[in-house]
Amino acid sequence: MIGKLTGVIDQRGADHVLLDVRGVGYIVYVSDRTLMALPGRGEVAALYTELVVREDLMQLFGFPTLLEKEWHRVLTSVQGVGAKASLAILGALGPEGVSRAIALGDSSALRKAPGVGPKLALRIANELKDKAPALMAVLEDSSAVPLRVDAADIDPAPLPTAPAAAAAAPAPRMNAVSEAMSALGNLGYGPADAARAVAEAQANAPDADTPTLIHAALRLLAPKG
Repeated sequence: MIGKLTGVIDQRGADHVLLDVRGVGYIVYVSDRTLMALPGRGEVAALYTELVVREDLMQLFGFPTLLEKEWHRVLTSVQGVGAKASLAILGALGPEGVSRAIALGDSSALRKAPGVGPKLALRIANELKDKAPALMAVLEDSSAVPLRVDAADIDPAPLPTAPAAAAAAPAPRMNAVSEAMSALGNLGYGPADAARAVAEAQANAPDADTPTLIHAALRLLAPKG
């Protein structure tokens, strides 16, 4: 199994990149969001990968974070969701957006992905609602951090001077989400209720720290009336 590749981007396509790893070229399919975040041709990039093997086909799919790779694995477990559909969903929402949409049962958000209709979106939301809390709570913050590139991993030969561009955007506050989920669990709330409340709180305040998320989630969980 090929789990990670680090190399020089030799070519960019509409839905893939050709990654030159020590003279061997790998075609890696990625989401639109990932493609836009990757550096330009001739620069260094690193991706976690998933290899799909069929009787007549072998394809590599690439992800900037372990969180996105894990969501791809979970999404493709749903009947009717292939690798391309999963990449479309992740490209439209990002892994954190997918987490929130499924925790909240928001199938309309999943329909923003090209090719995902109402029935498929509803099936995804229903089938994965019990898996969202585990992904939100268990995955560590490092799972959401884009891979950093060390030029020494590629080749001792001179490389372009901009490899730092491959270390994409700053990591999201996934630790705040997991910490808030853990705190709510310690207070006796079930995983599904905690996930929905934290997801809604984070949707209202994407940059909130752990205490803010906990307080907002507790307000949402408070009995109405």
